[in-house]
Amino acid sequence: MATINIRRDVTDPFYRYKMERLLSKIEGKGNGIKTVVVNLNSVAQSLSRPPAYVIKYFGFELGAQANAKPTDDRWIINGAHDAAKLQDYLDGFISKFVLCKKCKNPETDVNIKDDKITLDCKACGQRTDVDSRLKLSTFILRNNPKNGKKDKSSKKARREQKKTNGDKDASPGDSNQSDNGDDEVAMEAGSDDELTRRIKADAQKIEAEDEIEDDNWAVDVSEEAVKARAKDLPDDLKRSLVLEDADEDGEPDGPSSYDQLGSWIISAAAEKGGVAKISDVDIYMKAKEFGIESKHKTLAVLAQTIFDEKIVKQIEARAPLLKKMLTSERHEKAFMGGVERFAGKDHPELIAQVPAILLSLYQNDLISEDVLKAWGSKASKKYVDLATSKKVRKAAEPFLEWLENAESEDESESEEDDE
Repeated sequence: MATINIRRDVTDPFYRYKMERLLSKIEGKGNGIKTVVVNLNSVAQSLSRPPAYVIKYFGFELGAQANAKPTDDRWIINGAHDAAKLQDYLDGFISKFVLCKKCKNPETDVNIKDDKITLDCKACGQRTDVDSRLKLSTFILRNNPKNGKKDKSSKKARREQKKTNGDKDASPGDSNQSDNGDDEVAMEAGSDDELTRRIKADAQKIEAEDEIEDDNWAVDVSEEAVKARAKDLPDDLKRSLVLEDADEDGEPDGPSSYDQLGSWIISAAAEKGGVAKISDVDIYMKAKEFGIESKHKTLAVLAQTIFDEKIVKQIEARAPLLKKMLTSERHEKAFMGGVERFAGKDHPELIAQVPAILLSLYQNDLISEDVLKAWGSKASKKYVDLATSKKVRKAAEPFLEWLENAESEDESESEEDDE
């Protein structure tokens, strides 16, 4: 099969990095129409990337469902998409997830550490960051092999590419592959993500200042001051922040670090003229000051305090902060509990907006599909009374049905392919 340059902007016929031109086949009709990318495995091997990365990138860019785990190597995207259009999107994938940002060479390895994705260039030695805000970046991080296990699809791609080329023609990422566990995820990232850089910069400024000009922003952690701030919290919020295990954060009969964080956010919002005017950096630094920036309960506090009646639009603005702090399924569940209390108890006028809230959380890759489905399957009185919990889930039904139908479409396509 004829090959093309991996970088199509390079016209040199002797350019060493080649790949097959994408081939697609449109199948079905009506609502069941779909596109099969016939040679995705071969193209992904040439790029030394798992084919799942490529197909999910297409899905995100086209706004269509794409199966990332086919059982028969049939890589499918919902809808009709011609090969030329997919080839153009592939250029975008290559630019963002394959090419070295310095020398533009495609001979790179993907490395993941501390929720950061870097490209390690074997040609010039440069390590460059992949934009963590991209949807595919979130997919890659959430599907990162754990406990030192290699990603089978990428390992297979490299092995088959090596056989094809006979070890003579270098393909991107083939050289100097490490066999020490996570060869795609183990190496240290070259630099921090945007939010972390902002946090560090602001922290350095704070440390450099001898005094805080505005005494209202200094947190008085004396027992009297802490109790005074805790009294300002709404009763519902205080009850939701009571620690289940007192030895984790302090005495059971005193305001916890979570009370203090919630109180600070409420006070800061009042002083600044709205919660939206409190920066992500300030919130994160304050949580860190209280030593709870990595605690799952902190997410329940944030869900109840960093939004107002414009929560649907504010979720996207807060996504960088939340992505940094939503580090496990437990964190996601705590955040969902906080959202349920915020909309169901603190702002019952927002119950009608619950489907839009959940959609925004899902589209911004903050809460996983599994957590959303588990949350919607059963009412709970952990964060609100049972009647309110049922009311919130009743309001969420349109979104949950949409989520279930989207999954069902993928499953039905898989069954059709098996036949």
